[in-house]
Amino acid sequence: MFILLVVSFLVLAHLYMWKRLVADTTARGSTARRTGTAALVVLMLLTVAALALGTGVDPAIAQWFAWPGYLWLAAFFYLAITLLVLELPRLFLRRWAAKEPADDEPSGVSRRTVLARGSAAVAGVVATGFVGYGVSVAMGSPTVTRVPMALRRLDPRAEGCRIALISDVHLGPIIGRSHTERIVELINAERPDLVAIAGDLVDGEVAHLAEAAAPLADLRSTHGTFFVTGNHEYYSGYQQWIDHLPSLGVRPLRNEHVDITHNGGTFHLAGVNDHTAYQWQDEGDVAAAVRGRDPGNAVVLLAHQPRDLPSAVDANVDLVLAGHTHGGQLSPFELIVNLQQGAVAGSYEFGDTRMYVTRGAGFWGPPVRVGAPPDITIVELRTT
Repeated sequence: MFILLVVSFLVLAHLYMWKRLVADTTARGSTARRTGTAALVVLMLLTVAALALGTGVDPAIAQWFAWPGYLWLAAFFYLAITLLVLELPRLFLRRWAAKEPADDEPSGVSRRTVLARGSAAVAGVVATGFVGYGVSVAMGSPTVTRVPMALRRLDPRAEGCRIALISDVHLGPIIGRSHTERIVELINAERPDLVAIAGDLVDGEVAHLAEAAAPLADLRSTHGTFFVTGNHEYYSGYQQWIDHLPSLGVRPLRNEHVDITHNGGTFHLAGVNDHTAYQWQDEGDVAAAVRGRDPGNAVVLLAHQPRDLPSAVDANVDLVLAGHTHGGQLSPFELIVNLQQGAVAGSYEFGDTRMYVTRGAGFWGPPVRVGAPPDITIVELRTT
């Protein structure tokens, strides 16, 4: 049903794009119109293929339609936004444009066509600029952000414990082993005490992506590497990754917690299954994740989605570490993300519970990031 809705939306949106970029700018029956129509159809089909097949096909094959399909999705996004913004001046200029004869009359190109071509040109320049810039950011090295977080119940002896937080790597047809190696190198250079992977590590099966994930075995920290599922693990067959990750030295936390003793001081590190995991009969349960805790110890909860914050507040969690949002990835998409998640990126505080949301170390879909560079966060625990 979800795929059907997405495809229906894409078809309708491409009809609008065809009207503004092709029909309004070319003569009926012309070669230019036929070429433009064919190009839009091909690009739409590539995008549908990338969305529908990207996680189930060998990345060596999927990359051939994922790259053009996802790049077009980003370009389409900015083309649509720009064209919609330009609808307002087009509305004011309708009377001016209507004074000219139609294109097929001998007087030449009409004002209406000039206006349409000008709008199309502006939209094309804007979209190309955003996508070109966004590719350079997305494919570049993640930034390393260092964030101190004061916890009310943290044992003073555990102060200074440094957690390397990553999320949303999205290994798949575009992101592969070299990006994992770069992330591991950046984390190890920080000499963290603990590594936390907050879900959406992969977009595909173990059989296709084991090699891309293999460098995770080289992560080095005092207390080890921990993982919780994101929604994309469930699209890819989550159980096979739960079974595979321990072979790389990564421990999944499945609605449970472990004790971390740092310099003699102990706190609980809890992990919860993804917020949408109930659809796969693997429901996330924050209460179960902290059951049996010592009420005197601080609790750090690893959760994929910020939407788990209310449950964390109810469970008296001190700190939530989350991802999922990508910081919006394609600005101004963060406005919608904030409505759906209640958070986008950075630090939040709700009563006695604090939350930090990372922008993610990779990207989903388009290899494009605008206004939301990829991020690795070093969270340093402190006392209040």
